[in-house]
Amino acid sequence: MKNLFKHMGEHWKAVLLIIVILFIQAYCDLSLPGYTSNIVNVGIQQGGIEDTIPNVIEIDELENVLLFVNEKEAQQVRDSYQIDENTYEKKAYVLKESIEDDDEKIQELSDILSVPMMLTSGLTADSDKAEEMKNQLIMGMPQGMVPEDADIFDILAMMPEEQRANIASQMEEQIGQLPEMIQEQAGIAFVKSAYENLGIDSESLQMNYLMSTGAKMLGLALLGMMASVMVGFIASRLGATIGRDLRGNVFRKVVGFSNNEFDHFSTASLITRSTNDIQQVQLIIVMLLRVVLYAPILAIGGIYNVFQTNVSMSWIIALAVGLIAMVVLTLFVVAMPKFKILQTLVDKLNLVTREILTGLSVIRAFSTEKHEEVRFDEANKTLTRTNLFVNRAMTFMMPVMMLIMNGISVLIIWTGAHGINDGQMQVGDMMAFIQYTMQIIMGFLMLCMLSVMLPRAAVAADRVEEVLKSETKIHDPENPKEWTGKEKGVLQFSNVSFHYPGAKEDVLKNISFTAKPGETTAIIGSTGSGKSTLVNLIPRFYDVTEGTITLDGIDIREVAQHELRERLGFVPQKGVLFSGNIASNILYGNAEGTKEEMIEAAEIAQAAEFINAKTEKYESHIAQGGSNVSGGQKQRLSIARAIAKHPDLFIFDDSFSALDYKTDVALRKALKEKTSNSTVLIVAQRISTILHAQQIIVLDEGRIVGIGTHQELLNTCEVYQQIAASQLSEAELKADTKGKEENSHE
Repeated sequence: MKNLFKHMGEHWKAVLLIIVILFIQAYCDLSLPGYTSNIVNVGIQQGGIEDTIPNVIEIDELENVLLFVNEKEAQQVRDSYQIDENTYEKKAYVLKESIEDDDEKIQELSDILSVPMMLTSGLTADSDKAEEMKNQLIMGMPQGMVPEDADIFDILAMMPEEQRANIASQMEEQIGQLPEMIQEQAGIAFVKSAYENLGIDSESLQMNYLMSTGAKMLGLALLGMMASVMVGFIASRLGATIGRDLRGNVFRKVVGFSNNEFDHFSTASLITRSTNDIQQVQLIIVMLLRVVLYAPILAIGGIYNVFQTNVSMSWIIALAVGLIAMVVLTLFVVAMPKFKILQTLVDKLNLVTREILTGLSVIRAFSTEKHEEVRFDEANKTLTRTNLFVNRAMTFMMPVMMLIMNGISVLIIWTGAHGINDGQMQVGDMMAFIQYTMQIIMGFLMLCMLSVMLPRAAVAADRVEEVLKSETKIHDPENPKEWTGKEKGVLQFSNVSFHYPGAKEDVLKNISFTAKPGETTAIIGSTGSGKSTLVNLIPRFYDVTEGTITLDGIDIREVAQHELRERLGFVPQKGVLFSGNIASNILYGNAEGTKEEMIEAAEIAQAAEFINAKTEKYESHIAQGGSNVSGGQKQRLSIARAIAKHPDLFIFDDSFSALDYKTDVALRKALKEKTSNSTVLIVAQRISTILHAQQIIVLDEGRIVGIGTHQELLNTCEVYQQIAASQLSEAELKADTKGKEENSHE
């Protein structure tokens, strides 16, 4: 997991920008339920009036309210208003601007006026209870003191302040038993009545509130959409950048691998790690930035807003989170082991597929198609079963999560309906609570969905990191030496021994010889004698275990690998061509080479004849791996590629095996003329290829058992004699032996 976050950390600026934008998106998303609640509560139920105290009220009406307030608080209320005689149909008190902007003073006025406004509203209503109270008050007053047309407020005004306070206290005790929500709604109703009493159009107030709130919601929705699009764009770009960098780093790392690393990582595994694994990392990084970072922000914000809306139902959130956590834990316990083997199964499938496709001709020749179909089917079915298990886990998770979400919605409606009935909350609050709860659950749901993808991506990231962190056994020295140029192409093996990593026995033992410019040094021996291993030590595909290899007097381990390989023209056993054309393949090691050099190399390699026979000649297309040319043509083009490089040291690792005898002779003759100043090292199975070499080295079980010319070895080396006897006729052997005897007499 840490490798995923490490790759993200390398681009921390972009991640930080995404987090900032996500906070903006979360703010927009979390604000919308509150506005929905306001539209229902304030816009519809309260007629667009959100003030708990009137901003404007008729003078007489406010004085009626102040009958239930002590003189000190009444004066505080009057000081908060100013008289306006012209704006409205009646003289009115208007709330001062300095008070409107001061939330603390507004709250003080609300605390003073909330109960008196409710009392006033109740007494103003034409009800039997109000009439009964009026009659009781008249009976308590001296006869003749109360005019016949006096209303209840006139009677209260005639009473002493202490008596009014006592009446107000008794009424407040009764009102105090009512739920707070009902008291608040009664206050809003009084404010609406006060506005209508002054001739203010309540329908216009409601429409203005709905339009302004709707505009804010639309603006927030657009801003949230823009934030979401920006996050998606930046996250996708960042994921693609990380994927590109990882592919580049893996490629550069693999290109620098020695053969030892290729023995550790199979080709199929490296392909999977460079493609499928990095694709998994790229995908999960995008999802992490778009979903995982957003989910906790949304969930925490939703929980905060839930507590602001209704604390009494917060237990529902805890229940939902607990149920989701149980589902996630179950998924991890059941599905996690499968993720650890999933990528390995992909490797195996790629390996089988690659073997079948590359060996298709052999498979057809031996009629083993059915066997290979069974082998592929086994690998395919094993991978499919694992994928199906993971997909079933995901399929199981989704309906369970939807069941939880729908069940929680029903529970909220059930509980909220009781709260609305008891006057503890409003419809809009319940709607907002449902939306906040869904946002919280969706946040956890997104995390759950990623919990299925995350383990696989973590495994993929570890596999990629394993390649990047692998130590290359062969590396350049800290202070590489440079050739002086005095010698050119002198190769010397001094007591060289070598064994493969992990092997107990040496493949090469105490090898010593010198190859000089202008001479051909040939290496021959039975299969498994170590010929190819020996030449693979020269370009440092492996490093010697003991002894030294020097080129022009400098140990090849003390120079940079690039500089060493620049002086070599290496032709491997299996000719390798690259997709492109013939010209690009010949000049592969000499990109600045001229057309004349290319043609000359092709002529020396005896490739010009078949090249000129093609319609497009040197521009003729070469398919991937050189599949559209024969084995012999592929070898000749590989040889031409080495010749066009003009190296100081030619290495031919059994590179003439696919050539007929005539072409072999012509090629070696032309090569000898071209390489008169270069050192030539030839590994061969056929004695005819090395007959005229100035020095032939005979290997047997990793040791040198003979060094000399062809004729010398026929007389002195038993192993060479056996090889010669198996390849040359008796007449040829006698001729070579006779030639040797005549030379000795001379």
